[in-house]
Amino acid sequence: MGVHKTVEIMAESEKSWSDAAQKVVEEASKTVKGIKSIWVKDQTAHVKDGEIESFRVNCKVTFEVKG
Repeated sequence: MGVHKTVEIMAESEKSWSDAAQKVVEEASKTVKGIKSIWVKDQTAHVKDGEIESFRVNCKVTFEVKG
């Protein structure tokens, strides 16, 4: 088992919380290799005129640190 690091990333989607979480992984994968897991720490939604306008997630992304 190697050394792992965790970073916190937020994302937003107009579709769903699941889509917002997928965006976290996609964006993090552009610069971070070896992502092992994400933990959705918080979920919130922006509401306008009685309708959900966007979904937001705050995630902790864990990846392996290679020396």
